[in-house]
Amino acid sequence: MSENRSAAETKRMTSIVRKLHISWIGRKLSMYIGWDFFFFVALCIGWLLDQEFTRLGSFEFNYERSFAHFPSVKKLAYVVKDETGKILMDIPVYHTLMVIGIFTGIVLVFQLLDIGFSYVKEEQKIRRILAPINEIALKADELSRMTFSEDKYQQIEEAISSLQPEEPELLSFGDSDLQGIEAAMNNLLMRMRDSYRQQARFVNDASHELRTPIAVIQGYANMLARWGAKDEKVLKESIEAILHESDHMKYLVEQLLFLARGDSGKTRLSLKKTDLNKMMEEIYEESLMIDEKHIYRFTKPSEDFCATVDAALLKQAVRILADNAAKYTHEGDEIVFSLGRTDEGNIYLQVQDMGIGMAEADVEHMFERFYRADEARAQQGTGLGLAIAKWIVDKHRGCFQILSRTDLGTRVRIILPR
Repeated sequence: MSENRSAAETKRMTSIVRKLHISWIGRKLSMYIGWDFFFFVALCIGWLLDQEFTRLGSFEFNYERSFAHFPSVKKLAYVVKDETGKILMDIPVYHTLMVIGIFTGIVLVFQLLDIGFSYVKEEQKIRRILAPINEIALKADELSRMTFSEDKYQQIEEAISSLQPEEPELLSFGDSDLQGIEAAMNNLLMRMRDSYRQQARFVNDASHELRTPIAVIQGYANMLARWGAKDEKVLKESIEAILHESDHMKYLVEQLLFLARGDSGKTRLSLKKTDLNKMMEEIYEESLMIDEKHIYRFTKPSEDFCATVDAALLKQAVRILADNAAKYTHEGDEIVFSLGRTDEGNIYLQVQDMGIGMAEADVEHMFERFYRADEARAQQGTGLGLAIAKWIVDKHRGCFQILSRTDLGTRVRIILPR
């Protein structure tokens, strides 16, 4: 039975190859005939123009041109008349056209020989391309015809029902007939567990980050309830702390919502051609205005850089890098903005600082959500900024290039594809 199915599939494969081969021959023959016709017409026109230049010394557009074939086609002639109707040139063209036609025909014969010589090679090429598809079809047919006994269905059901989401174990049916299903389901199971772990970690980290400002607000609210009405110092301190922590919580929630919208595909990029020089200069000027504790410098490139990007989102990503640089750079030290081209010709946007730098182990995790290096925990932050920057850069099909040394500083490049 399986041999009959295999023979049927082979016959079907041969039929498909034949149809594709005939289609290929038709396309190539049409292409050759089109080229030859164009070649024939171009040679004829070129020869007639040459005759006019040779006999008349120039080519005048206002002359009347026609073909006359009296009394027979073999007497076909090319006639040129001036404005008054006077015949300036009358030359026979039949034999010349025949020579050009024969030459074009010889070219067509060689083209047909080329199709003939490449016939077998092209058929082998088509079969080689279709071989994986044919193999998939045979496997799919084999699977579709496979019949399982009730015991095998029971075996699959029991193996699945015994699994626990948190446990690392995989499915094992212990049956050679079920190996394909076992591998596919274990693959799916591992991806589901990875997704589950990421979601659990995200929820735990978000809960932890939100718990701190809520606890601070609650503490100061209790102080206000006890002593705020009588003690102005407590009142002022509590109000300032509550405002500060509520702003921090609002910022955290906004970042969480941004990432959630991005993960769900609700954030759409508005791509437009953007002057990147101007954008980087704007970020530099804004940094000068809002941060007087650091020295900012913008290295203007000699080239004008433009790219099709979402200017608002890309600017947000660079601002995140600038805010991080300011956060971990000592007062009075320098932060430099620049842009240029990599050795491969891609555009890069760069933020370089003279801050505390990062260890190599931290660089590997710096774009993970809520990840903060031990040295960075002294500074207030959410641990989401770089995750947002990475999401933005990923959506632009770009990448990051990081060079960082502890106590020397960090250089971060956003590399945009060409």
